[in-house]
Amino acid sequence: MAIADTAEQVSEQNLFITVSGSPGSGVTTLCRGLADALGCGYVSGGELFREVAEERGLSLSQLTARAGESEELDRELDQRLRTIAETWGTANKGFILESRLAGWLAGNRADLRIWLDAPEEVRLDRTADREEMAAEMQVREAVDAARYDSYYGIDIDDRSIYDLALNSARWGESALVDFVLNAIRAYDPIADEGEFVVPAFEP
Repeated sequence: MAIADTAEQVSEQNLFITVSGSPGSGVTTLCRGLADALGCGYVSGGELFREVAEERGLSLSQLTARAGESEELDRELDQRLRTIAETWGTANKGFILESRLAGWLAGNRADLRIWLDAPEEVRLDRTADREEMAAEMQVREAVDAARYDSYYGIDIDDRSIYDLALNSARWGESALVDFVLNAIRAYDPIADEGEFVVPAFEP
């Protein structure tokens, strides 16, 4: 089946897909590739975070620090993502939502939930030219994990809610997109007996 056929299939099924992962694992690259191939909408939690930082005249590390100091900003960002998930979950359109918490925020509205990871040295190399340095990336991971647990009782290392958990360093960018597209092609929501129920929580 060609990519065009896959896009038509996703459109007909109105699939809502979430993509999450560790910093530097390739979630943004995968989402852009999938959105282009499928011709569907796409919202990035990372871009939303960057927009908020820009609105407030802060660097990413400064906004991360502030998020770690107060629940207000964290919950505001998570609620904005939850609202997006709720809106697109009932929109009858194919859609991709990307953030570390996307699978949890979308909950049972999502049809497929994907998690990406890669060895730390690979992720550090991939993020070497970004604004945030290696130490900042590691701090952000620790801060995020702590707040997810503290605020919502979520263990971000729990992969049980994901339908695909992939080591993105095993494939090149295009091969990884093709890999996921093949999974989407083969997905039949009518015959699906493997959905994991995601516990409800309020941001």
